[in-house]
Amino acid sequence: MICGVDEAGRGPLCGSVVAAAVVLDPARPIDGLSDSKKLTARARERLAALIRERALAWAVAEASVEEIDRLNILHATMLAMQRAVAALPVVPELVRVDGNRCPGLAVPSEAVVKGDATVPAISAASILAKTVRDAQMCELDARHPEYGFARHKGYPAADHLEALRAHGVLDCHRRSFAPVRDILANPPLW
Repeated sequence: MICGVDEAGRGPLCGSVVAAAVVLDPARPIDGLSDSKKLTARARERLAALIRERALAWAVAEASVEEIDRLNILHATMLAMQRAVAALPVVPELVRVDGNRCPGLAVPSEAVVKGDATVPAISAASILAKTVRDAQMCELDARHPEYGFARHKGYPAADHLEALRAHGVLDCHRRSFAPVRDILANPPLW
């Protein structure tokens, strides 16, 4: 039983980093699995529902903004991945992780560069992680529409940086990330 693991949200300036772990069921294949970044939002949502319905097991976990700021984004990502694997209702024989390094796990693991495009279980994990994180950004957008979170998903886009300068840093922002840290060190006159 192979588990795929991937994350979403390493690069944004705000929000948690989200990881997913998925064990696919060979008897219930899912057509169209691919790197979540190459799929439309509508395709990701459709596939996420199928993954939840057909996978043998799946789990989503995260590391908070506070953990990201305390540990750094790499270590927080590894923590979210550990949590996702630990939350699975089954113990996989092998965990395949997208990227070039693996979190410390109690089961064998291997890193697969570009695994989200080549390993179906990692593609499934990529889709679950991205849809959960995107939903969090849309919820944040509903509370703080002036920041445009639904559009840029927290990434350091020009409109996000402008909103930070115009409206200030929110609790959801990662203070250890340079653009946020710089605004806190040299605040505009709000």
